[in-house]
Amino acid sequence: MTAHETLTVEVAYALPDQQTLLRVQVRNGATVREAIEQSGVLVTHPEIDLATNKVGVFGKLAKLDATLREGDRVEIYRPLLADPKEVRKLRAAQGKKTKRGGGDL
Repeated sequence: MTAHETLTVEVAYALPDQQTLLRVQVRNGATVREAIEQSGVLVTHPEIDLATNKVGVFGKLAKLDATLREGDRVEIYRPLLADPKEVRKLRAAQGKKTKRGGGDL
């Protein structure tokens, strides 16, 4: 393929203690799924299941059949371990318990 027939994109996947960022050349008109498959990240991280993991391009959710453009960063998201709304509620409740009144200095 010539330079006009290919795009350079990145595929990113992050664990709490490790980040994988792979640069891959794909054909012009390639999809998110094609870039992920070509990158080899599914071999390196067999825990990724494209049927369940959400994906995005530059932080915006995308479908696997979305067409990529030059320089796009495909991101594979891990499932949430805790509901963010519940975590905020718990923090707010704990904050109310630990706040002290008065202006003791």
